Amino acid sequence: MSVQARIEEKLATLEPVEMTVENESHMHHVPPDSETHFKVTLVSERFAGLMPVKRHQLIYSLLADELAGPVHALALHLYTPQQWSTRGGVRPDSPHCRGGGGQ
Repeated sequence: MSVQARIEEKLATLEPVEMTVENESHMHHVPPDSETHFKVTLVSERFAGLMPVKRHQLIYSLLADELAGPVHALALHLYTPQQWSTRGGVRPDSPHCRGGGGQ
């Protein structure tokens, strides 16, 4: 199973109404087909009442094995359904990595 698939499987336990896991490794200076840099956009009622740091800690605990191993960077965009609606279903773009672009 790919790293991305494992991440998606674990995050599905949060019963998301919207979830996107993007492998952004190609934007960084890593070998082709790497799975080291990910961007997660996740919308769940489970985030209601949680401050952003608590949301992040929840994700970090679910993905502890991946963060201890193959995943080098994880960008998190975590919203309640109301917050997501207020944003118009838009999350920030990732910045370009200095020296990135893969090999």
